[in-house]
Amino acid sequence: MSAPTQPSAPSPADSAALVAGFLDYIQAECGLALNTRLAYERDLRRLMLYLRRTSSEKLPQLRPAHIEGFLLSLRQEGLSVASVSRALAAVKMFCRYLVMEGYIEHDPAASVDIPKKWRRLPTVLDSDAVRILLESPDEARDPHAIRDRTILMLLYATGMRASELTGLRVDDVNFNLGIVRVLGKGGKERIIPLAEPAQEAIRLYMRSGRPRVLRETDEPVLLLSRTGRPLGREQIFRLVRKYVRRAGGRGRVSPHTLRHCFATHLLSRGADLRSVQEMLGHADIATTQIYTHVDANRLKAIHRKFHPRG
Repeated sequence: MSAPTQPSAPSPADSAALVAGFLDYIQAECGLALNTRLAYERDLRRLMLYLRRTSSEKLPQLRPAHIEGFLLSLRQEGLSVASVSRALAAVKMFCRYLVMEGYIEHDPAASVDIPKKWRRLPTVLDSDAVRILLESPDEARDPHAIRDRTILMLLYATGMRASELTGLRVDDVNFNLGIVRVLGKGGKERIIPLAEPAQEAIRLYMRSGRPRVLRETDEPVLLLSRTGRPLGREQIFRLVRKYVRRAGGRGRVSPHTLRHCFATHLLSRGADLRSVQEMLGHADIATTQIYTHVDANRLKAIHRKFHPRG
């Protein structure tokens, strides 16, 4: 009886079909969002281009060294560490899919990780800087100051992503229980406690800010633009940058920075890692662990500054 033959090297058309099948799988079976599908599609196109250029696109013979070379090529092209990390996530899922479908026997991406020297710790503001930022919307200068303060409060109080905040509905906020329901990546729902200051900001906005722009009484989305339409993700980014500049902030501060602050400040005050993981909506606790490194860096800085032998 003859031994089973290995799959032959795929043509570009075969590879395109494999990628298309994978993308359908992650959206239909895994529930990943459309934006994630589009990002993974771009990353895998880059991978196929790299393989054609360097190894004749032999997917069955794909090795960890090929994937590491691909990641290095992305860095050399000037992509950020975050973009390279996302590309690696796409490749890892794709390789697991190829194993599952029986196209390859062993997962070549299982042992590949982003080199530690590439990793950049997230920007985190201290408590005083966050307080100044939250107080920066001024009703004398900003016609939508009540709404803007609510946005800043929610980002910091819940650790929500900007895309999650834009989809927040009025009935997602439960004042009686002091919680907010968030629809995260892949349509996964999570519950986050809502502190009293954030609840008060939402109540004030719903009482005094939202009715001014509300067009349809049955509009379900909580946060609205000046024309009464749901705010977009880019509008949230512009709003945060505006108040960061006003508060005297420097560097690349974004809505995600407030998410980083939420996690880091919780951990620094004794919250357990699993609870923070759940509130952030991270599938893997390793993603949450970066915030323990951030806090460790802060402690080292304090030690160097104040210890006589630091």
